[in-house]
Amino acid sequence: MLDNVRVVMVGTTHPGNIGAAARAMKTMGLSDLRLVTPKIYPSAEATSRASGAGDILAAARVCESLDEALEGATLVVGTSARRRRIPWPCLTPRELGQQLEQEPADARIAVLFGREDRGLTNEELHRCNLHVSVPTNPEYGVLNVASAVQLIAYELRLVLADDDTVPKAARANRATMTPPRMYWDEPAASNDAVQHFLDHLERIMVRSDFLDPEKPAQVMTRMRRLFLRARPDRMEINILRGTLVAIEKALDDRS
Repeated sequence: MLDNVRVVMVGTTHPGNIGAAARAMKTMGLSDLRLVTPKIYPSAEATSRASGAGDILAAARVCESLDEALEGATLVVGTSARRRRIPWPCLTPRELGQQLEQEPADARIAVLFGREDRGLTNEELHRCNLHVSVPTNPEYGVLNVASAVQLIAYELRLVLADDDTVPKAARANRATMTPPRMYWDEPAASNDAVQHFLDHLERIMVRSDFLDPEKPAQVMTRMRRLFLRARPDRMEINILRGTLVAIEKALDDRS
């Protein structure tokens, strides 16, 4: 699965960090590097810092937008150094490795690293399924971006590499890890609330002619699977129900 992991560096200012990240990637068996609007690239400094990982740099894809860099990705992970007002599933690098171990073999994983001075923007982090944060000294939590690439690439190698360089004990330890506990700002929606939302959604889908009740196929089964897998919180369900009410009112006004 390491071949399915791409490292995406966004808005990198110092070309040396790109070279150092390429070196970190090659050491851990990663090869797909994508650069979103780097300030200086290509660069002799990047090549020098790559120190033997020039092939990673040569194959690196320079992208004009984050959309281009994420094309085809099925799971997007954003690195973040600070807690946000609206929390997001946030893991340590080790917990991220455990999470990715459960992904299907054909998953296409993108790990985003932000700018040296301010990381990823809120808008960029909102594109991510998961956030990962490195536990650091609270008195000095500054981590060089290439060092972050090295640390996370190491953890991914422990669980995704399929060669004999990873000790069996390291793999066995992963199986015994407990799922991480994450801070959240709202309690989970009750099962009843989710079911009421799904019933409401089905009515709107039928009324809007999106869903043919005579030939429903597996549409609602898949929608139920989606929302039950996501486990929305109470506020999220309220927003979704409010959206459906507004759509229903628009349909009433139109008829």
